[in-house]
Amino acid sequence: MDMQWKEITALQRVSPLIPPGTRLHVGFLDSEDLAMRVETARAITRCGFVAIPIIAARRLESERMLRDYLTALRAAGGLGSVMVVGGDPARPRGPYPDAGSVIGSGILEEHGVREVSLAGHPGGNPAVADAGVLWRALAGKVTALERRGLRGAIVSQFGFDPAQVLAWIADLRARGTGVPVRVGVPGPASVRSTLANASRYGVAVSAPVAREYGFSLADPTGDAAPDRFIEALAAGYDAARHGEVRLHFNTFGGITRTANWINRQRDAYRVTPPGAG
Repeated sequence: MDMQWKEITALQRVSPLIPPGTRLHVGFLDSEDLAMRVETARAITRCGFVAIPIIAARRLESERMLRDYLTALRAAGGLGSVMVVGGDPARPRGPYPDAGSVIGSGILEEHGVREVSLAGHPGGNPAVADAGVLWRALAGKVTALERRGLRGAIVSQFGFDPAQVLAWIADLRARGTGVPVRVGVPGPASVRSTLANASRYGVAVSAPVAREYGFSLADPTGDAAPDRFIEALAAGYDAARHGEVRLHFNTFGGITRTANWINRQRDAYRVTPPGAG
């Protein structure tokens, strides 16, 4: 699941509903400073969960900024695993133009990082027209992690088409990448919020796919939940073709609503045990 500093109190309230050891991503937002991010990681750890701080390469203004963040996280007990992404800015604010440059710096392992999650894009990336470029970049980052002795994982961009996701994972495995995959799932939220986030992140959603998911593009009122998506994902999952696959919930409706929904769907949200993150 995803988490922001403003949700610390909510996390403490709903923590009994979340399985111990669940992985919670710490956002890297311009609206939050280093202290807020570290406090979020500390709160996650204290509640018995695993903090996965996101490092947005193009938002890093300097090497010192990266080192200071990792040092503070380690002191707070919230370091071991991170997720490294390129980030939203079209131009880098400092020396890191992409996730690969952060990995290649060697700074992560210097500060005790042992596992790095990468972003995957089953529906493509609107900023990269050539799908082959995306595949080569992902494979290169996985290889770079292996060479540095770091465990790798992939968290996919959320989407609404389970067939597309399963085909992408099968292709990933066929290309020789065997690291664990966590499928991005839109958490329960209003249809308007879900569609707004899809637009923000460049996630395409057609009318037929929306109907299959459980909402209508023509009528954005009401709520959307991933019940059908997860059921279809589980039905199409083949261990031999897809390997280790779990879920990652994007908390568009807030962490409280997502935790309550997962608690009600405890038997339905698993793709492969032991659960989601």
